[in-house]
Amino acid sequence: MNVNIPQLADTLFERTANSSWVVVFKALITTHHLMMYGNERFIQYLASRNTLFNLNNYLDKSAMQGYDMSTFIRRYSRYLNEKALSYRLVAVDFTKMKRGIDGVMRTMNAEKLLKTLPIIQNQHDALLDFDANPNELTNGVINAAFMLLFKDSIRLFAAYNEGIINLLEKYFDMKKNQCKEGLDMYKKFLSRMTKLSEFLKVAEQVGIDHGDIPDLTQAPSSLLEALEQHLASLEGKKTKEVSAASRASALSCAVSTLANTGMSLSRMDEKEKQQALEEEQARLQALKEQRLREISVVSNSTSTSASPSTLSGKSVNTTAAVDLFAVSLTTDYFKFCVTFVKNWFSVLLLAFKYLDDVLQPTVPPPSQRATSANQPSGKILANDLDSSLANLVGNLGFGGTPSKKSDMQWTQPAEKKLTGGTNWQAKTSTSTTWNPNPLPTLPHMVPAPVAYQVTTPQVPVYGMVPPQIGAAPLMAPQSVIYTQPGLRPTNPFAPVSGTQIQFM
Repeated sequence: MNVNIPQLADTLFERTANSSWVVVFKALITTHHLMMYGNERFIQYLASRNTLFNLNNYLDKSAMQGYDMSTFIRRYSRYLNEKALSYRLVAVDFTKMKRGIDGVMRTMNAEKLLKTLPIIQNQHDALLDFDANPNELTNGVINAAFMLLFKDSIRLFAAYNEGIINLLEKYFDMKKNQCKEGLDMYKKFLSRMTKLSEFLKVAEQVGIDHGDIPDLTQAPSSLLEALEQHLASLEGKKTKEVSAASRASALSCAVSTLANTGMSLSRMDEKEKQQALEEEQARLQALKEQRLREISVVSNSTSTSASPSTLSGKSVNTTAAVDLFAVSLTTDYFKFCVTFVKNWFSVLLLAFKYLDDVLQPTVPPPSQRATSANQPSGKILANDLDSSLANLVGNLGFGGTPSKKSDMQWTQPAEKKLTGGTNWQAKTSTSTTWNPNPLPTLPHMVPAPVAYQVTTPQVPVYGMVPPQIGAAPLMAPQSVIYTQPGLRPTNPFAPVSGTQIQFM
C-alpha cells in the first residue's frame, strides 16, 4: 500500500528503452500484470500520464529472433496504451467491473451506453491485433504475454457482451440516430465475436485446456433483419413489414443466446480466478517451506559452532539469529584470557578497597598509641596502599624472574584491620622514642609549622608524628592527614636514607 507508484511506473518505462527485446517484453508483461492484479492506483497513474509506451518503431536487430519478437512488442504496447486510455475515459477497468443482471453495462442508460461501447470495441480490437499463431509462440516470454491477453479477452468480452444485450433491449425505443449507431455497433460486435473465436482456438492449440475456453454462440440472423427493418422504417424507407410478435420473438431469442454466452464467460472467469488463488497459495507454501529450510540450515550451523557447555540443558531455538561475532578459541588461550581478566579484576577491587581505607584514617587516643609502641617492628602498615599493591603484584607473579629482595622486609599481616575505630593502633619506630604531652583535642585546628633540629635529615613520611626536642613541650598531634605525594620517595620499596622508620 505504501509503494511509490510513480517511481515504479517510471522504472518500467525506463526498462522499455533497452535494446534487448527480452528486457522490453518483460517490462511490458510486468506492467500488464500489475494492471490486472495490482493496486488500482497503478492503472490510475498510467491513465493520468500524457504519454505511455512509445514503441511503434521498436526493432531489435541483435538477433534473428529479435525481428519477430519486436513485432509483438509493438502490438502488445499498443494494447496496454489502449487499456490505460480506456480507464482514463470511463474511470473504470472493463475487465474488473461488476457483471450480471444488475451489472454496470446492463443498467447503463442508452446515451451513456452508446458512448461506452466504442471504447470497449477499441480496446478489444487492440487485444485481437496481437494476432499470434501457434508457430510464433516459441518462448516463455511471448507465451506469458499471450496468457495475460487470453485472460483479459474473456473478461473484456464479457463486459462487451452485456453492453450489447442492454443495447438490444433498448434498441426499438431509441431515436433514429441512436438506432443507426446501435445497429453499426451490433454488426461490429458480430465480427469481433468471430475474431475472438479464432483467438481462442490459438489458445487451445498452445496448451490451454478446452474446458477453460468459453462457448461463443452468435444470435440468430433473424434479429439482424429485424433491426435493419426498424431503422429503415424510422428513415421513411419502404421495407418488408415485420409483425411485432416476430420481432419480439427474434429479440428474445437473441438476448437469451447472448446471456448464455455471458454465463459461459463468467464461469471461465470465476474458474480462472480460482486457479489464480490456488497458484498464489502454492507459491506462498513454497516460499514458506523454503524459509523453513533456510532457518533449519542456519540453526544447524549455529549449534555446531556453539560450545557444548552453552547448549547443555537448553533447547535449540530454530529461529534464533546467527551470532556474527562468535569466534573459535583454543582451550589454552581461553584459560589464559579468563585467568588474566580475573587477576586484574581482583587487583582493581583491592585497590579501590584499600584506597577507601587510606583516605579515611582516624587517630586513636594517646593511651592506645603508647601501648602500641612496645609491639615488635618489621611489619608493614596494613592500610599502606603502595606496600599492599606491591605485595599483591608479587603474589600474582607478573613479570619474568623475581627481583632482588631489598634490605627492608615486607610481610603481609595476618589479619587486616580497618583504619580508624577503637581497635586501631599506631606503630612507632624502636629507634626513636616519642613522649608527647596530651593536650585537649581542638576540632578544626591545624598546628603551626615548627622547625625541628635533628642531627640526621629526615624526609616527611606519611604517618609520622613529630617528636619533642629538648625540654620544651610541643602541641599534641591533631587529627590531620599530611598528603604530600610530591615529598614521598619515588621508590616505595627502597630503604629510606637517614633514620630507619618502620610502620606497623
